Amino acid sequence: MLASIARALEERDHTIGHGDRVAALAEPVALQLGWDRERIRSLRWAAPLHDVGKVKIRPQVLGKAGRLTLEEVAEIRRHPAAGARLVMPLRKFHDALPYVLFHHERWDGDGYPAGLSGRRIPIEARILAIADAFDAMISPRPYRRALTHEHALAEVEHGAGTQFDPLAAKLFVEAWATGWDTWHAAVAS
Repeated sequence: MLASIARALEERDHTIGHGDRVAALAEPVALQLGWDRERIRSLRWAAPLHDVGKVKIRPQVLGKAGRLTLEEVAEIRRHPAAGARLVMPLRKFHDALPYVLFHHERWDGDGYPAGLSGRRIPIEARILAIADAFDAMISPRPYRRALTHEHALAEVEHGAGTQFDPLAAKLFVEAWATGWDTWHAAVAS
């Protein structure tokens, strides 16, 4: 049910495939960190649910081409908590909670919804944050054109230690550099 909602949301805000791409982009980092098969399996099904809380955001805000008002930014920032409220009652989806609730936290503590920093952010969310940001950067949005892969990778490197977990960012960039063919196929689809 949640997966169907997530897919419908992607159709509504014109980000079709975002959740699957984010999972594919996060997996090589998780593998480099030594995650076991079961944890990778959880990543594959949970990562596509990370934005499920956006179902609570007005479509005109999600698709707005111009600058968001402070009220609209506040509305967007509520989606992780809204998603967690959708996931929480469904016991079999509890593994998705770190992805859903904490994927907008920042290494330096300036993220949301809880303002967690460093290792207080669950590793699932730290990995997902990079994959989510990278896919968002290389995808066109109503308010801007897509960045090149090179530019997006430079942004990931630049955000290491502030926005992103520095080790996870380093592993992401290295995985991209060594697995271009595989990653390119995942991102292009």
